[in-house]
Order: sequence, then structure tokens, then C-alpha cells
Amino acid sequence: MPFRQPHLLGVEHLRPEDVAAVLDLAQGHAERARKGHGPGDPLRGLTQVNLFFEPSTRTQASFELAGRRLGADVMTMGVAGSSVRKGETLIDTALTLNAMRPDLLVVRHPEAGAVHLLSQKVRSCAVLNAGDGRHEHPTQALLDALTIRRAKGRLHRLTVAICGDIAHSRVARSNLLLLHRMESRVRLVGPRTLLPAGIESLGCEVFESMEEGLSGADVVMMLRLQRERMEGALIPSEREYFHRYGLDAAKLARAAPDCIVMHPGPMNRGVEIDGAIADDIRHSVIQTQVEMGVAVRMAVLELLARNLREARGREALGMGDLFG
Repeated sequence: MPFRQPHLLGVEHLRPEDVAAVLDLAQGHAERARKGHGPGDPLRGLTQVNLFFEPSTRTQASFELAGRRLGADVMTMGVAGSSVRKGETLIDTALTLNAMRPDLLVVRHPEAGAVHLLSQKVRSCAVLNAGDGRHEHPTQALLDALTIRRAKGRLHRLTVAICGDIAHSRVARSNLLLLHRMESRVRLVGPRTLLPAGIESLGCEVFESMEEGLSGADVVMMLRLQRERMEGALIPSEREYFHRYGLDAAKLARAAPDCIVMHPGPMNRGVEIDGAIADDIRHSVIQTQVEMGVAVRMAVLELLARNLREARGREALGMGDLFG
């Protein structure tokens, strides 16, 4: 299936066939990795720059590993070591990057829309959104989709409960958009203080009761409390939060018997999820999510690199502007 996107800025820009193309290629990468086979070097000769304005462990390491496995020259720029702390603007950063001439640019930024702006200012380069503010985290949604598809055999017509800090979660937004596009039923579950106003307009059901929200769910996706993004006391205490909204055996019993449990990480055990549930191999696919993260990011990098090379070839032949 074709993947015709010049960048990956968000799930909202993807068609169902784009999603299928990413997941199918990622599935192949995952299977080869499990057999100890390499993917070849489709990114040989290309430079991948990872630009992280926010701290990251899993996403940054996953993109680094994905690029190296595909043969790219990979450089990671953390904000602590960049000129941004010295007052450099995002536009100045784009000008600097233009001078470096990267082929693939992976960006994480605390402000929504920053990655989209960079995609407009950095020339001849495919840009990937590794998380921008509360907006989107598209590769997380794609790796979650692959994990669900492997466990359930499909993405269509499932009941998925996304639980916890919805208001501050770009993961929730990207998953909601992707799953809704795949005709699955999405429920958002959390305290009213952590549910965005008007979220029902995106085509989801909203519950303030975990017991009601989890009833019959095929997938239970827990989210981390993002205290670094909170202003004011939005929950009474972590202990009370776990009592009402933390996933434990009693609450999980309300879901379908064969449900799967997910978490994008990092986990706060005893706050949003009981450690025993997180480690229960009968339901938990949390470690599989980490594995699929590398495979999905390999797939996205490879597909965008393929489109970039085709666009450059057309430009060289005078057949149109780059990405035109």
C-alpha cells in the first residue's frame, strides 16, 4: 500500500491506507528482528537529526535505534546542549538546521504546532513529530495500533478505554484520532478535572467512573499523570487517585475477559496502575509496546526516506517542486 506523506506531523493527516502501510512494514521489521535478521540499510547515505526540546528516554532511544538499524547517520541534539537555552528562536534553529542539511528530522517540542512550523522552514527534509505539547504523538499511536492488531487480529470495531490524565496527554489525542478512523469505539475515562472541555465532539464516550468506562472493554490503555504540565491541584492525592482511577484487579475484572492492558510509559506503579497488573502476562502488552515502538519508527523513517528520494528525483528532472 502507498504511503504518500512528505512528513509525519500527526495522525490527523493520515489516511487509513497510510496507517496500513506503516503497520504492515513495521510488522515485517518486528518479525525479522525476532528471528535475528537485519533490515538491510535503506537509509544509507542519509542523515537523521533527532532534535529534542523536552527530555525523553523511550522515544529518543527508540528513534536512535531505528535510524541506526536502517543505516542512517544519526545525531541527537538535546535541549540541554543546544543554543536554545541561550535564547535561540525556533526560526534560528531552523536556519541552523538548513545549513546542516539533514534528510530526516525527528522533533519533540513542548509547544503544540512547533513541529509543523519547522516542517515549513527546514528545506528538503522529512520531519517527524516525536511529540509536540498537548497536540499529538503520532508514532506512539501507530505503535499502539500495531500492538493492538497483533494481540487482537484487527483494529476495527474494538472497544478501547483510554484512562487517566486525558487533558495533558498528546498520546490520548493521537490514539483517539487513529482508533476513531479505524471505526473502533473509544471511551475516555478520568476525573472531570483531567478531561478536556468539549472532548466529546471528537466522537468518543466520556466516563468519570472506571467501573462503567471499563465495562466490556477489549483494550484498556492507562496514561501517566503528567504533573509537569499541571497547574494547580487537579487531584486530591495520589493515594485517592489510585483508589478511584488506578487500574487494579477489581477494576480490570469489569473489562472483557481477554482484554489487553497498555501503558505508553513511563509508569507510576501504584498511582495509575497496580504493579501486579503491569506485569501480568495474561493481559499486559506493555513490553510489546516498547518492542513495536522500534519497528514502527523504522517503518516511518523508511517510508518517509523513500518519498524524499522520489521527490528529489522528480525535482532533479524538473518534474515539480520537492514534495509538490
